[in-house]
Amino acid sequence: MKLSVIIVNYNVRCFLQQCLDSVLKALRGIDSEVFVVDNNSSDDSLSMISERYPQIRLLANRTNPGFAKANNQAIECSQGEYVLLLNPDTLVSEDALSLALDYMDGHPLCGGLGVKMTDGHGCFLRESKRGMPTPAVSFFKAFGLSALFPHSRLFGRYHLGFLDENEIHQVDVLAGAFMMMRRSALDKVGLLDETFFMYGEDIDLSCRLVQGGYTNVYFPPARILHYKGESTKKGSLDYLRVFYHAMIIFARKHYHGSFLWLYQAIIRVAVSLRAGMSLIWVFLHKCYWRVLLSVRRLFSWTRSRTCLLIGPEADRSVMERVLDLALGRQGGRRSATCWAPDIAAADALLRQHEIDEIVFSDHLDNYKELILCMERYASRRREFKIVHIDDKYLVGSNLVLIFD
Repeated sequence: MKLSVIIVNYNVRCFLQQCLDSVLKALRGIDSEVFVVDNNSSDDSLSMISERYPQIRLLANRTNPGFAKANNQAIECSQGEYVLLLNPDTLVSEDALSLALDYMDGHPLCGGLGVKMTDGHGCFLRESKRGMPTPAVSFFKAFGLSALFPHSRLFGRYHLGFLDENEIHQVDVLAGAFMMMRRSALDKVGLLDETFFMYGEDIDLSCRLVQGGYTNVYFPPARILHYKGESTKKGSLDYLRVFYHAMIIFARKHYHGSFLWLYQAIIRVAVSLRAGMSLIWVFLHKCYWRVLLSVRRLFSWTRSRTCLLIGPEADRSVMERVLDLALGRQGGRRSATCWAPDIAAADALLRQHEIDEIVFSDHLDNYKELILCMERYASRRREFKIVHIDDKYLVGSNLVLIFD
């Protein structure tokens, strides 16, 4: 068997369904198997998998043992020459898996491979390629120097901003959202360290692959969409606590003596600063939205959005209705609506009009073109949504909506 795909799920049923549809399409012609390990989800993920995907091997945990242990459960049952760890909040382009496998077949020293990841706004995710978090690199990131000088070879080594995101590079660290590895390499260096509950296990395993004599490769010809952190909220105190605890575990495992003391000091100061900033941000954010909602109620004001619907004409009325529901939930409304039957026609409209919302029908049936379109028109102010017409749900960069 060529490839084993492993997805760990926790309460993200709609994202998981979208991910599985794209994975199964990308696996056509590849001798493969797909595992879903569910970490005691309280939504209807289990019934959805059982009813829709009988070919998928489902491992249902009665507790949440963490990301690393759940992946190891499936790895130990798998048979593929290559193992892919994949997040459920991803959308895989049709050729991503075949391109990645071809590259690894041609480069026997490549132990792990990551791809170009785009977020729900169409923007490049910098964690697609990362350097080793040495004390110096961690200091530059923790105190904002890497953000101030992202393309510097000195300060920008955490996200390797000086490397072209569209070229193949050898890197130190792969992202756990898409981590394709050679089984023989895993047999040599070991599986994920289950000391890590969530976060840090990908950095640790990447480090061990390099120590084992393999290379890790950032491979941008293969693309995925990653909605980044739908199971966790990146700005929350819980996220900060879990993430920085993982970094302490990593430091104790890979650094010693004065390096360990320095690393832990940097992490503790960073946690304190980020926690303080997070509390201030949460307070200001709540105040902002309370004032904004009060103003909206007082003046009956809603946020106007210019929208572009892309899909077959038969889907248009459903897409308009669902978009109105989604915008209403977000305190907005459609001010103008354009329609295009396909992405090529949409390109012409996007060059002529300022569009706030781009909504795709899943009947377009071309995930790669969808991801490329998002990349072309990437903006933090623009929102992208995918309406699954037959399965009656919508997925967006900041919203999941199930409709009738």
